[in-house]
Amino acid sequence: MGAPHNIKRYGEVWPEFRIRFGLEILNKLKDKVIISGGWAWHFMSETGHTEYKHAHDYKDIDVFVMKENVAEVVMILQQEGFQKVWTRYDHLPSEENFRRYEKTVEWENDKFHRITIDFFEKDNLETVIANGFTVVEPSVLLSFYRNIHSSDKCWAVMAAKDLILKGIDPVGHSLLSKIPK
Repeated sequence: MGAPHNIKRYGEVWPEFRIRFGLEILNKLKDKVIISGGWAWHFMSETGHTEYKHAHDYKDIDVFVMKENVAEVVMILQQEGFQKVWTRYDHLPSEENFRRYEKTVEWENDKFHRITIDFFEKDNLETVIANGFTVVEPSVLLSFYRNIHSSDKCWAVMAAKDLILKGIDPVGHSLLSKIPK
């Protein structure tokens, strides 16, 4: 589980290039993947929200791919310059058949950024459409913070837990990207 946030750092925003590069690949994979983690919360948030570092975790892109789409997603990733990266998790037994793909891009003269995609195979996953993207259904996504995702202190995760407990659908809710009081 994630460490408590340093509230003195609330208000910091993600660099624009990180969001832009993530959106570029997600738009190419849009019809073949189910988005999870911080990017799922991004799409479930109001459009045009401020990209606060503590609201959503954009360190990597977590996607689920149905078995029938695996070959096509791998082909798209390879065409876009992503390469498989071996991790310590590759040899562990898993229902999700985990893989990691990475690509390094130059975003400014001699400044580079690594895009990491954590790829899980899974069929029969509950989903919703949020801002035109297929994402893991919010209550299912919250259940992943026990084993797949670790940033459970992000504002969106905390807000979604509270909203669901109150019987309120978190999709599109302003609290997913709002600085908590």
